[in-house]
Amino acid sequence: MNRKTFYRFTAPSNLLMLTLMVFPIVVAVFMSFHFVTFRNIGSPEFNGVQNYIYILSDPKFWQAFRFSILIVIVTVPFQLVIGFIVALLLDQVQTRLRGILLAGFLLPFIVVPVVGTMMYKQLFQVGGLYAWFFELIFNQSFVFNSTSVRTLILFQLIWYATPYPLVVFFAGLQTLPETHLEAAEVDGASKFQQVFYVILPHLRPLLLMATMILIMDMYRMFDTILVMTEQNPIYHAENLMMYNFRIGMQVQRLGRANATAVITILCVLVVLIPWLRKTYLQVMEKE
Repeated sequence: MNRKTFYRFTAPSNLLMLTLMVFPIVVAVFMSFHFVTFRNIGSPEFNGVQNYIYILSDPKFWQAFRFSILIVIVTVPFQLVIGFIVALLLDQVQTRLRGILLAGFLLPFIVVPVVGTMMYKQLFQVGGLYAWFFELIFNQSFVFNSTSVRTLILFQLIWYATPYPLVVFFAGLQTLPETHLEAAEVDGASKFQQVFYVILPHLRPLLLMATMILIMDMYRMFDTILVMTEQNPIYHAENLMMYNFRIGMQVQRLGRANATAVITILCVLVVLIPWLRKTYLQVMEKE
């Protein structure tokens, strides 16, 4: 298929993406250069880069930015590694038990994030199972503070998002020809060498795709943090999405909120462009 034909086939979806993505971004950029509240949303006042100056000089923005980066750095590698290991183990199951196990591993995706986080939080509250274990082991009550809440958020996000790379890697393993593994085994390769030199190269495009999507999901995480913190500032667990929500909905400075959104988009692009470029180069090499 040549490029002209490709563009014709993808024109409807490209038009839809332009409508749903480009137009809101243009509006966000426009509002980021204006003083906008709910009272003057129909007649915004131009104030130049004042919103960006305020956001970039706000210590709470940088605190939220650091926590967002921490979430990505900590959770994404664990999600990928755990998902890959479980997919390898699940691929060895050849009976009907495979479907049951796969359904069990997908439960975090079935549970609504807000409901799952509420249930997760209750386990550590007074009378909760994990709180009882904690008191039994350490002889003291579990306390919700900055360290504990931030740690619980990281663990919950790992639990919630790991099924996605698991499904992606498991699907990729089903397309791996058995002859490749058999040839590696005949050559004397160990199980670890088969994984490293045969399975991982086969799953590399899926690995890149899963990594990009997980980075975006963890970077824009909102509902889990909202439920865990209840917007209590003593936990210092506000990420960029929570910061943006507070500026826009509580303080009602929509211009500053849109400036934060624009900065967030730029940060995501800076992180993802190297991955997108690498994926594109791999596709071009195969062609």
